[in-house]
Formats: sequence, structure tokens, C-alpha cells
Amino acid sequence: MSNNSRVIFTKEMKKTHKILIPNMIDIHFNILVDVFKAEGYDVELLENKGNSVVENGLKYVHNDTCYPALLVIGQMIDALNSGKYDLDKVALIITQTGGGCRASNYIHLLRKGLEKAGYSHIPVISLNLSGLESNPGFKITIPLLRSMIAGVIYGDCLMLVSNQVRPYEINKGETDNLLNEWIHKCADLLNNGKGISTKEIKEYCKDIVLDFKKIKTNNEKKVKVGIVGEIYVKYSPLGNNQLEDFLKKQDVEYMVPGLMGFALFKVDNRLEDIKLYGGKVIKKAAVKILYNYLIKMETALYEAIVENSDFIPIGRFENTKKIVEGVVGYGSKMGEGWLLTAEMMELVELGYENIICTQPFGCLPNHINGKGMIRKIVNKMPNANIVPIDYDPGATAVNQENRIKLMLSIAKENIEKN
Repeated sequence: MSNNSRVIFTKEMKKTHKILIPNMIDIHFNILVDVFKAEGYDVELLENKGNSVVENGLKYVHNDTCYPALLVIGQMIDALNSGKYDLDKVALIITQTGGGCRASNYIHLLRKGLEKAGYSHIPVISLNLSGLESNPGFKITIPLLRSMIAGVIYGDCLMLVSNQVRPYEINKGETDNLLNEWIHKCADLLNNGKGISTKEIKEYCKDIVLDFKKIKTNNEKKVKVGIVGEIYVKYSPLGNNQLEDFLKKQDVEYMVPGLMGFALFKVDNRLEDIKLYGGKVIKKAAVKILYNYLIKMETALYEAIVENSDFIPIGRFENTKKIVEGVVGYGSKMGEGWLLTAEMMELVELGYENIICTQPFGCLPNHINGKGMIRKIVNKMPNANIVPIDYDPGATAVNQENRIKLMLSIAKENIEKN
């Protein structure tokens, strides 16, 4: 099968096929699954993990390809090999960013892997806003897009407040129990077409904040850690060797920047492209409308937090962009681009000066804007304590964890000094 003869996901397939979604970020994706179900799609979030995922990735993807591609494709093929699905009534979905990152080409690598594995008849759906590929049976409608954006906002809200409460909870497990309750509540809301407007989002985020405030906590002083990096290994336990679970065992508080910041970054890049290279007026107007809409959603979340709690709020995108001015240019936008540098600086400002920069080995944009910018950040912010950690099939968890422990020991020394 060549890319020119790709299998189309037809309107009939929408009624008969189950769509498998690779997992990246548990909270958000468990909400978004119900968004797609509300639109009539039969979807399932993949939870398979372990050595077989990596082995399938290495078998069907060239080992020079970046680690996230290897894991995503490995997870999909591992699921198809499991015997759990009717292979004549299953489809796969994968995002395409449309930028210069290899993420735009994962879909082609996936199709080559499927052909090699004997699954070339299985349709692969591209989830993108760039017009790269289309399928008659899968459409990103305005209602679907609005629900997806709302799902991202609720996911960011839940991730932010739960991470700030969990390390200090008196009754262990209470935070995660409430988190799971709210994931189901948010999914049900969106499944029923509710919680989508700015007013509703602000109100429900307020309810989330107030609920998590009720959890009894102590006043212990803990090391604060920020997690940044390439989007997949930053969020995915499969990609970062269960990094968040490891940090929980180290008894620290950690902050992970929200997914909405990345979404705004990708939309803002389109505006920068038009500013630098020109473009159609109608395209600029459409992108600007989407940008302003995302800013409104971000503002609703921010206000829900600062007006109802003393939780450290999300970083506002326009502040995130401003903070990196003069440090790295906005033209550095492949992969996570300047956003990666900016998130590190913003985390330091917010008090999370101990930072783990997660990097897939061989991801050039990430190494330039992550590891490559550490000295410049430390020169500007001397209290920054940043450790870059490479993730790939050959990297051992022991080595990664030891390097993080060294960073944490420096963080504890700094607390004692202060």
C-alpha cells in the first residue's frame, strides 16, 4: 500500500468501526474520549503498556525515528496484535501538527508499519486543523472543536489543582479519588452537550477549585519541581518511565504546564507565519478568531482559580510569550520551540525552580530549546536548577532516576540554606 492509495475512513465506517486512540495524557484524554462519543464515534483509549509496546515500536519503526513515534506506533500495533479487536472493523487515529516536527509524518510511519505488520487494510485518521488529510467519515465540526477545547480546559484545571493538593493531603488517596470523580463529571457534561460556553467553563472550574480546596492538607515545606519537554514524553507515563509516580515517591510537589498553552502556541505560530511571510486575509481572520477564542477559555480558567483560591494559577499564554522575549526568537517554533524555553522560565517565576526537561533522544528542536537554553536561563535566573533527561529505548530508568535524585538533593540543600 502506498501513501497515495491510503484507506479512507468512510461515512459507513463511522457506524461500524471502533477507533483506537493512543494515550498521551490521562486526565485530558479520558475526558476527550467522551467528546468523540457524543459525536457518534465509537472510540477507545489505549491503555496497553510494557515491553511489548517498545518491542513492536522497534520492530515496525526505524530505530532512528524519535522515541514518541516509536511508542505511539508500537502501542497501536501491540493493541492490534492483542486479539481484542475485530481487525476488519477497527480504525486508528493520530494527530498531525502540520509543522516541521516529525510529528507531522508519524501518520506515514504508522501506515508503513501497518503494511509491514500485515494491517494495511486498517484506515488511519488524521486529526489536524491544517487541512493535511480528510476523511468522509470523520469531520472536525465547530461543535466538536468547541467540546474538545472545553475538555482541554477542564483537564488543565484538574491537573493543576490536584498536583498542588496531593503532596499535602492528610488523608492519602483523597485527591486522586476526587480527581477521578471530576474526570467522570466533566466527561458526562460534554457528552450531554453542556459545559462548553465561557460562562459554564468558568462556573464548573470554580466548582472544581472549591471541591479540591475542601481536602484537608498540612503545611509542610516541600521541594517544588516543574516538568517540561517534548509534549509526549512530558505528559505520557509510557514515554517518561512513570516520571510522575517516581516524583510522588520522592515526596515533592510538581507542576506540569497545561495543554492549552501548547494549543495556543500552535495557533500563534500560524499568526507569526502570516506576519513574516504573508497569507490570505481570510486565513488570518479565521486563525485570529480561533486564537481569541482560546484566550477567552484560558481567561475563564485563570479567573476561576485566582478568584476562588490561593492555588498557583496557570501561566497566561501572552505572559509566557513575553517572558522569553530577548532570550530566544519566536521563529524557533519547530516542535515545542520557544515555548519550551518560556515554560522553564515561567516555572522558575512561579516558584518551581527545580525543573526536569524531558527530551526524546535525537529530537533536535527540543535539544536546542531545552538543553541548549539552560545556561542562558540560569544566567538570567540564578536560582534555576534544571536537569535534562533523555528518553529512548536504550535509556535505563535507573540512570534517569539517579540524575533526577541528584537534582532533588541540590533542591533540598537550597531549601535548607534559605
